Amino acid sequence: MAEKKNEKERSVEERLKSLYQLQTLLSEIDRIKILRGELPNEVKDREDEIVRYQTRIQKFEDEIASLRELIATKTADIETRRQKIARYDEQINNVRNNREFAFLEKEKEFETLEIQLAEKNIRDANTKIEEKTAEIARNREELTDNEHILEQKKVELEEIVSETKEQEENLLKQAKALEPEIDAYTLAAFKRIRKNARNGLGIVTVQRDACGGCFNRIPPQRQLEIKMHKKVIVCEYCGRIMIDGSLAGIEEPEIPAAAPKKRASRAKKTV
Repeated sequence: MAEKKNEKERSVEERLKSLYQLQTLLSEIDRIKILRGELPNEVKDREDEIVRYQTRIQKFEDEIASLRELIATKTADIETRRQKIARYDEQINNVRNNREFAFLEKEKEFETLEIQLAEKNIRDANTKIEEKTAEIARNREELTDNEHILEQKKVELEEIVSETKEQEENLLKQAKALEPEIDAYTLAAFKRIRKNARNGLGIVTVQRDACGGCFNRIPPQRQLEIKMHKKVIVCEYCGRIMIDGSLAGIEEPEIPAAAPKKRASRAKKTV
């Protein structure tokens, strides 16, 4: 209850001033993150790439294992069919008529064709194993390169993070300490605007009669309302909260008024 009361006791001017200070701190944090560059994204992309190579290699290894199982099955099948052919040869020597001979010859022919098909399957499987083994070698080489690059990127990122970590933590603490000085509704709106804004600005000053965020011209009446600090006013174009420069501690240089032009005196007509 005391916190809510304090929120109400704070004037709009005080809350806007705290909000602008918060924006300044958050902008500095954004600057630090930009300083780190794309390294975090590069590290994440490289990690994803490594997972893809590992998955691909595992897939090829599984396929090779299946092909080897197929070869073993077909090899055993060939041996079984050769044994059948040997038995048919023995039976042919003891046939009693042409009908039995023709039947046994057809069975031998069938088993021979099955053996040929099995041998073809084995040759195809061996070819595929060679191809997939070569793919594994290529992917392992790419995987090694990516792992090496990832280590370098991680070292670079750790160096940059260690240089800016303490500064960022201090700024975050200061930002967190400012939040209670702003009412919850305005703070939530500010965070939402900041999230959607490309440059991370949720509150801006009026600069040369224009919004400091989208640079659209602000009507004089609206500017007057902003300078009065009586309520929170947002830009009707970009939705950012606006304050005048004096409240943010920014004084705009005065533009000297143009000297009035002298009217040229009309020459008196002579009679």
